[in-house]
Amino acid sequence: MTKVDTLAIHEGWKPKKGEPREVPIYQSTTFKYDTSEEMGRLFDLEDSGYFYTRLQNPTNDAVAAKIAAMEGGVAAMLTSSGQAANFFAVFNICETGDHLISSSAIYGGTYNLFGVTMKKMGIECTFVDPEISEEELQKEIRPNTKCIFGETITNPTVSIFDIEKFAKVAHQNGIPLVVDNTFATPVNCRPIEWGCDIVTHSTTKYMDGHGVSVGGAIVDSGNFDWLAHKDKFPGLTTPDESYHGIVYAEKFGQLAYITKATSQLMRDLGPIQSPQNAFYLSLGLESLAVRMRKHCENALTIAKFLSNHPKVAWVKYADLENDKYHELAKKYCPNGTCGVLSFGLKGDRETAETFMDSLQLVSIVTHVADAKTCLLHPASHTHRQMSDEQLKEAGVDADLIRLSVGIEDANDIIDDLEQAFEKI
Repeated sequence: MTKVDTLAIHEGWKPKKGEPREVPIYQSTTFKYDTSEEMGRLFDLEDSGYFYTRLQNPTNDAVAAKIAAMEGGVAAMLTSSGQAANFFAVFNICETGDHLISSSAIYGGTYNLFGVTMKKMGIECTFVDPEISEEELQKEIRPNTKCIFGETITNPTVSIFDIEKFAKVAHQNGIPLVVDNTFATPVNCRPIEWGCDIVTHSTTKYMDGHGVSVGGAIVDSGNFDWLAHKDKFPGLTTPDESYHGIVYAEKFGQLAYITKATSQLMRDLGPIQSPQNAFYLSLGLESLAVRMRKHCENALTIAKFLSNHPKVAWVKYADLENDKYHELAKKYCPNGTCGVLSFGLKGDRETAETFMDSLQLVSIVTHVADAKTCLLHPASHTHRQMSDEQLKEAGVDADLIRLSVGIEDANDIIDDLEQAFEKI
């Protein structure tokens, strides 16, 4: 089987004789056809092709195909952000009156999306402890439960999601498992190989890798049999009157899920990724495997340094042998997890603020998972919309500092951390 490193370079865009070696930026809103009938067939989903970039664009499709190949899926689509990808991934199969289950240890924005915004749409979410037993998880399943959601490596608690456990319960109940694989990337974990059905990404993070392009992606494994659970998923298994009665699962087979998300959700809601951003993403993907190895190497070095520092109260990083999630990390991410770790200082919130404000090389930014080392305090920043009870449920300690280790020289990162420690 072709390795991810090679797929990242060669998949998606297959230039013919005399064509550009790199995927071109098709910076056009529309595409020309010779006859009205030709365009009409595209609108009826009778032919494939390009007519309006909100629905499909050659640059975007080439990059999506690359990501699908890297994840081992059958099809993918790009979105304007990772948040849009997670919304589409769930909303493509959930309707008003439906229910989903999510790990409670997820990114604060996604927690808010499921627990607040989608609740207003009539879709209820039950958040469960990711360490829940199969028996207890089964008790949370309802007749109207349509999917289970989790993150391979949680943001910001960097715990490891037990994909096989959740996939087993999901499939026993005829529902798909959706996994956000942003932090691990397909370089370090391919959730589909462990039973996941749909993979999402904030491509803004490691996939882009340089902090220049906001985007998201959804990958379908093609493994979930929608027709075998016809009554649960009417959106895929009954006629769509907005497309002359097309039944996606019957007409498009393994491509049904992505086709529906593109032709229906993207048509109506429109959070597209620009072709320019898709091009930046394509460049980032080509170096992803090399960068991930450096991120993991640096992060392990920094994690060991912090673990032995007298002013550090605790460190969470699954590649550390004494970490609670180390065995799961070895199972799902044997070549390393990611460059993100979390730690807490001995002291109060003011101690953390003084430390962070004293850093010179390491920057305080909302972003995470790119070439430059950065950090933030989730309880004050990304998760500040959550109550203390919700923070506790999500496993986010009030003193938790999320450190995203970049690809600089590890000794320079350590020197900067050390001089900041001296200020507290």
